Amino acid sequence: MSSLLTDSEILLKNTVGDFARKEIAPRASIIDRTGEYPFENVRQLAKMDLLGIPVAQQYSGAGAGVTGFAVSIRELAKACANTAFICGVHTMVALSLQLFGTNDQKARFLAPLSRGERIGAFAMTEPQAGSDAAAMRTSAAREGDSYVLNGNKCFITNAGAADIYLVFASTDPSKGSRGISAFIVERNNPGIRIGKIEDKIGLRASSNGEVFLEACKVPQGGLLGKEGDGFKIALTALDYGRIGAAALGVGLAEASLDASVAYAKQRAQFGQAIASFQAIQFAIADMATETEAAWLLCYEAARLANRNEKFTKHAAMAKVYASEIALKASERAVQIHGGYGLSRELSVERHMRDAKALAIIEGTSEIQRLVIAREVLR
Repeated sequence: MSSLLTDSEILLKNTVGDFARKEIAPRASIIDRTGEYPFENVRQLAKMDLLGIPVAQQYSGAGAGVTGFAVSIRELAKACANTAFICGVHTMVALSLQLFGTNDQKARFLAPLSRGERIGAFAMTEPQAGSDAAAMRTSAAREGDSYVLNGNKCFITNAGAADIYLVFASTDPSKGSRGISAFIVERNNPGIRIGKIEDKIGLRASSNGEVFLEACKVPQGGLLGKEGDGFKIALTALDYGRIGAAALGVGLAEASLDASVAYAKQRAQFGQAIASFQAIQFAIADMATETEAAWLLCYEAARLANRNEKFTKHAAMAKVYASEIALKASERAVQIHGGYGLSRELSVERHMRDAKALAIIEGTSEIQRLVIAREVLR
């Protein structure tokens, strides 16, 4: 799957892949079992300059573009989906600041995010406003030269680990989605409180939880863009996030495929390796074909983003397809491994649980299909 890549992207792929296998993969099963946030993995990502991959070098990023971001997330996901997911969501926040932030905001927040000195969280989802962002109840009221935020967010990735939260709140409820604004809220702001961290079946170590805003005062300089720009900022960020989610799906599918090929070659039944059985061969052929197709969709979306062309449809296509084939590939991998596939001593059951979570995060498969249909039917 390297034929599309530039020389620099091939180098990045090999570098990140080697790093992930040596430094990240050994901890993957441990953090999955405990659900503990992988602070050490994040520190290692920072050392490797992987927390600002698509961010411009002038803001301490790697300047590798969105294609470089996709390449890196795919390699990280093959080793540990939790770490890839954490990196992807953090990067959504960084890209939002790069695209919509003032020079002061970029210097104060973006550069430290890119260096991995601070971790970002994207705080949009609420108990009554998941896919329906217009139903958002978190409010932001002007009070002098500040805004006072009240509300609660849920299922926020990096909730318990972040230093910077990109919070979406309504500054004018009468305007619906056009009245939503985006705010940069620091962890040490009075009035921000972290609630329950969810105990999920997949992506268990991503510190996915509640964020409460209780008379949380944010200075006017914390407003990202203008009042009412929040929905536009969120949709833009989600487009980039879906490329990351698609790359994560490709990495999970590839990990399932690699495990299945290795097992099928060494597992013998009826006097021969099970790789010689047509049923196994067909399953592996489908996994390989679908994984390759998912990567092509993902890379095309990233390529369009690099060229500043519209990529909403392609990002949604990549996300829905990659997440669904990741689940199919992991289910096939469990089946190929038989009883061993059910054991937590092997990675394939973890891939299956992580892939199921992936089909829901960053917009469910149903939402992706709505986005695609809307774009096609324009």
